[in-house]
Amino acid sequence: MRDFCAVLFDLDGTLVDSDAAVARAWAAWSVKRGVDLQVIMKVSPGRPGFETIAELAVGLTPAEVVADSEENLRLEEADLDGVTAMPGAVDLLTSYDDLGVRWGIVTSCPRPLALARIEAARLPQPPVLVTADDIDQGKPDPACYLLGAKLLGVDARHCLVVEDATAGVRSGQAAGMAVAGVRGVAGADLDLASLRDLTTVAGRCAHEHRVDA
Repeated sequence: MRDFCAVLFDLDGTLVDSDAAVARAWAAWSVKRGVDLQVIMKVSPGRPGFETIAELAVGLTPAEVVADSEENLRLEEADLDGVTAMPGAVDLLTSYDDLGVRWGIVTSCPRPLALARIEAARLPQPPVLVTADDIDQGKPDPACYLLGAKLLGVDARHCLVVEDATAGVRSGQAAGMAVAGVRGVAGADLDLASLRDLTTVAGRCAHEHRVDA
């Protein structure tokens, strides 16, 4: 495995365990729209909520999709019960800050929700945070990870992505980045037993790998 100049992390399911809160919000929407919850939980990981709603509730008008998405977000922002850092996440990110390793978070949730979960999990504040508010197309489109690399000032080829969802794996790979998978996600270039494995993966950032942000 080659050295990398920067690491870009997904948030939910990768750095933060928000599974229960996410499931509770989708369960409420499942009842409201009569969509099978198991189908929702297969389709939704790693993607903006409005895309999942538009795909699964095909009879909704665009205005209803927006309204349902906003309602889901309100539920999730208000429900931080059980939202905690994934094992090893706080120590890993703190060590990156201490060593000067460049890192950022690239998430499919909007900025207010991302910040709420980062705070609830007591993660260090990311030097770079890319959210659904910053892009037009969500994962698996590569735009979010390309923006993360640009904001960090690192060529995309020298960034490592860490993901737990298939849409995120595809997004990172489409951006020309290697992807490390957690929680057994399929298709990653590198499988991690835990985030602690990343202490030996991220190399020092070479000057020649920097690009203008």
